[in-house]
Amino acid sequence: MYFALTDDQREFDAAVRSYLGERFDLDAVRGVVETPESDGNPASLWKAAGEQGWLAVLVPEEHDGLGLGLVEAQVIARALGAGVAPGPWRGTVLAAEAVRLAGSDEQRAAWLPRLAAGAAVGAFTLRGSAPGTLPAVEYGAAADVVVAPSGAGLALVTDASTTPRGSYDGTTRLADVEAGSGDALPGATAEVIGRLTAQATVLVAADLVGIAREAITRTVAYDRERQQFGVPVGSFQAIKHALANLHVAVTMAEHAALYAAHAVDVDLPDTPLAVSVAKAKASDAALDATAAMIQYHGGIGYTWEHEAHFFYKRAKRLAAQYGDADAHRARIAELTVD
Repeated sequence: MYFALTDDQREFDAAVRSYLGERFDLDAVRGVVETPESDGNPASLWKAAGEQGWLAVLVPEEHDGLGLGLVEAQVIARALGAGVAPGPWRGTVLAAEAVRLAGSDEQRAAWLPRLAAGAAVGAFTLRGSAPGTLPAVEYGAAADVVVAPSGAGLALVTDASTTPRGSYDGTTRLADVEAGSGDALPGATAEVIGRLTAQATVLVAADLVGIAREAITRTVAYDRERQQFGVPVGSFQAIKHALANLHVAVTMAEHAALYAAHAVDVDLPDTPLAVSVAKAKASDAALDATAAMIQYHGGIGYTWEHEAHFFYKRAKRLAAQYGDADAHRARIAELTVD
């Protein structure tokens, strides 16, 4: 069976990458990384996310969204990973999806159009509980609404105080959120929370494979030009074979993330297995590819001035989110071995 993105999905991917390449390149990313006191959500990038439909991807058309699926959402996540782009895109998309799946009609009407347009910033966490402390919420300080656990369900938290929390990954911003009781999402059943967890895991996996592909692409391009002993270092057998192996691993992770998104969209029986395979492969591929990026750039790869550390630190942070590779391999074993 041939399984790949459609022409429309490829055009969507190209549009996101084109915008980032032309209007928010690595120099702009560096500006965010080197100003940790900023909110980490550049106005120009956030405006584009709203205007170009990146935030509206999963929101139904009746609430001013695009009404697309997780396959299209992972296309955006992959492009944002490749550009190590900052901003609360994933948290806003997941907050909107929680409202879509579990909210009342009134909650959907109040929040979905605003989140889809970028008029409100969302955050999403499954750690901590409301009321109480929600630790290390991505863009928690910038969020107008945080979707968080509350008892056995979920709640929309709008009354909260926040304390910034440092991160070695300068492409994000974290905050500890002291949450009130919030507004309960009435449809937040265990099944719905499981679906949201799967969606979040796939979006993180897609970000990771975007990081991994860009890391290996930049490394190959550099080692084709870098000379030692009068020849490109990429012609050395040890480096050539290592990069070839990485290419295979990254390609497998890309396809695993794509299939997992499709499985979630159509509710396939093997969805839990597909999600765990995707996250395990994506975590490993991103960590290996970004470590190789540093090593195979020689001395410059270890410097602050080079961008390799943006990719490595983002991969390191995301590799553990929603379960690291070891946790998902254990889950794979549970699902496949009696």
